[in-house]
Amino acid sequence: MNITFILPGYPSEPSGGFRVVYEYANHLVERGHEVSVVHPAYTYSSGHPIYRSTSPRIDWQYIHEKVRMIYAPSLDEKYIPDADAVIATAWFTADYVHHYSHRKGKKFYFIQSFVTWYGFDKVKRTWLLPLNKIVISKWLYQLGLKFGVPVTDITYIPNAIDHNKFRLINPISKRPKTIAMLYSRIRIKGSCDGIKALQLAKMAIPDLHAVLFGVPKRSTEIPGWMDYIQTPSQEDLVDKIYNGSSIYLCSSWNEGWGLPASEAMACGCAVVSTKNGGSEEFCIHNQTALLSPPKNPDELAKNLILLLKNDPLRMKIAENGLQYIRKFNYNKSTDLMESHLLSIVKQK
Repeated sequence: MNITFILPGYPSEPSGGFRVVYEYANHLVERGHEVSVVHPAYTYSSGHPIYRSTSPRIDWQYIHEKVRMIYAPSLDEKYIPDADAVIATAWFTADYVHHYSHRKGKKFYFIQSFVTWYGFDKVKRTWLLPLNKIVISKWLYQLGLKFGVPVTDITYIPNAIDHNKFRLINPISKRPKTIAMLYSRIRIKGSCDGIKALQLAKMAIPDLHAVLFGVPKRSTEIPGWMDYIQTPSQEDLVDKIYNGSSIYLCSSWNEGWGLPASEAMACGCAVVSTKNGGSEEFCIHNQTALLSPPKNPDELAKNLILLLKNDPLRMKIAENGLQYIRKFNYNKSTDLMESHLLSIVKQK
C-alpha cells in the first residue's frame, strides 16, 4: 500500500500524538509499504495558525529512512501525494482529507483524543464526516457511537508501547520512595492537582522525593523540594526517571490514552492515576494501578501514601502492571492497522 499520514503541523517539541504516528509509519515501511508523513508549515495555538519558516529537527523520535517526510506550505491538495490511503490525524486535518479527490486514497481519520479547547461543536462535527474513523481507546469508541458515528465507520485499535525502549532496568523491589510525574501547562493534564497531591503525601511521608519532567521551563508552581527535568532525553526518561521511581502519578482530567503512564508501567512503576478515560485501558483499579476521580488531589494523595506505606502492595501493583502492559505492543497494533487499511482500500 501507499499510505499518507496528514499531521497538524511541524512538531516544535516532543509530542505523544506525533510519536504514535511516526511509530506506525516506521512499522508500516518495515512491512514493505510506502509511507509519507505530511507536515504543514504551521502549528495551531488557541485555534490560530502559527507559521514556521524552517522544518524542525526531530531528534526525540527515530524515523525510518524509508519514511518520506514532507514539509509542505499548507495542506492544499496539490502538496499531497497520490496514495491508496490518506489519514487525517487531528480535527482540522479531517476537513482537508474530506475534500481531497479520490486520487489521494481512501479516507481515514485517526483519533487519539477528544479535546474541546477549539470548540466542542467544531471538533464533534469532524467525527461525523464520511471518513473511516480509527480510535485508540474504548472510551473514544463509545464516544463516537454516542455522537452518532455508525458502527461500520469506527474501528478500535489500541495504542502500543515500544517495549525495546520502555523496559525494566532497575528491579521493582529496589526502588526509592520517588514519584515521577509529567508536568504540563495544559489545564486538562491536571498538573496543579498532581502537585497538590504530592505535597499532601510529603506531609505524611517526609522522606518522599518527587521528580517532574516536561517540555516547558520550570514553573514557579513547582515547589523547590521537587526536582524538575526539562525535555529529558529518551535515555534519561527511561533509565533515570521511570526506572528511578517507585510510583508514577497521572493527574489528568482527560486522556485519549495516556502514553507516559503506560511507558512508566512498562518500566516497573506502580501507577496512581485518575479515571481519565484513556488510562483505564491499562489501569485496572487494585490490580494494575490505583484509580480515583479526576480533580481530586486528596484521593490521589491517599493512594500515593497507601503504596508508599505498603511496599508489598506497591510491588504487586507494579508487577501486575508490568505484565499487563506487555499486551499493548506495536506488532499487534500494526497488524490491526495494516489489516484495517487493506480491508478499506480493497473496497470498490
